[in-house]
Amino acid sequence: MIHPWLRRHQRTTFLVASGLSTAGSFAGITAKGWILIHGSDNPLVLALHFGALALPSLAVSGPAGVLTDRLGSEAMLIKAQWGLFGAAVLGAVAIPLTAGQLQVGLLLLSTLLIGIASTFELTARSKYCALLVDEPAQLAPYLASFSVVFNVGKLVGPPLGGWLLALSGPTTALALDAASYLLPIATIVWLLLPNRGAEQTSLNDGKPRSEANLRAAWDGCGAVLRHVLRFTALACLAVFFHPGLAPLMARQVLDGSPQALGTFTAVLAAGSICGGLVLQRNSRWLSSRPGLLLGGCTLITGVAQVGLGTTRGAAAGLVMTFVIGAGTASLLAGANLITQVGAPQRLRGRMAGLSQIAFLGGGGLSGLLAAVVTLTWGLGACLALLGSVGIALGSLELLRRGSMRLSEPRAVA
Repeated sequence: MIHPWLRRHQRTTFLVASGLSTAGSFAGITAKGWILIHGSDNPLVLALHFGALALPSLAVSGPAGVLTDRLGSEAMLIKAQWGLFGAAVLGAVAIPLTAGQLQVGLLLLSTLLIGIASTFELTARSKYCALLVDEPAQLAPYLASFSVVFNVGKLVGPPLGGWLLALSGPTTALALDAASYLLPIATIVWLLLPNRGAEQTSLNDGKPRSEANLRAAWDGCGAVLRHVLRFTALACLAVFFHPGLAPLMARQVLDGSPQALGTFTAVLAAGSICGGLVLQRNSRWLSSRPGLLLGGCTLITGVAQVGLGTTRGAAAGLVMTFVIGAGTASLLAGANLITQVGAPQRLRGRMAGLSQIAFLGGGGLSGLLAAVVTLTWGLGACLALLGSVGIALGSLELLRRGSMRLSEPRAVA
């Protein structure tokens, strides 16, 4: 029997559980990044680490979206959380049991498996949120709230990971990461009462099963959403490599200690929280203006990247880091928000998959590109070059499609 208070506040309960899990996850990511940079001193290894987390979306987001629309978001969400738990356990046991190249390989494998499971989790969660709201108008702000909660976890997790590294070693940080995935599982199974009758799957929409694929979602979502997906992929290719090179960037702005990495990523997350709050408070208005939202975020992030690459000093660097966090968080959350509220419910699993292909796939490739540029010309030149590309993309989007509108009937379909 679910307590009446929990039933009235089930959306908040799910947000809190997701936020706590995110904090533990980022503690683990911070620990892995620090181990890899000090074990190899090679930015390409860091890029591979982030690529292992992000690039699976290119191969897995499609099947994740198709299966979510076919089997239902709740069942897929629970399975994905168990997958995250198992992958995180692999990273935790690798620290005390292995060393050297074998340890590096197991850590990268753990991250790869987490990336695969995360793709299913994000896809299912995006569609699942529609089952927790009472009316369609609540969906946009609720989805935007996840950006804020996610970035609060990203703010708390890296310093926690840095301090756990300094005080008790990486095993504790990675064990916390693994344990954190149990909380959302318990919350979904025992505390939530979603409106399962509102679930629309590809098995009950009256269409042949052979049409329940990404191509059908791409064709059925409309021209505006197709443009949103294309632009998001290009924008992320230019301005979303920072998670992969965060330890290297923290070393340049501050120093190479775990605490410095925690501080750098916390400032990045603080900017993300502020960007997410602005988006959450204006979610319905901004989601109906995709060109303005995505073009503005890309322009802001590009300017901050150029600033970080050309300025010196910790204070100026952290200010630019804050702005980068705000811009990238709003870009990613905005793309997901637009594609979810702008698509019919029966397509939302596949639209979440297409969104992940756009921003995580683009970001993963961007991390590898940025690592190659950094090895060739240095981090400052990399930030200036890719930031300039982001400025050009954002400016062009604002000029050509700043007045684009997403129709209200489709936004609440």
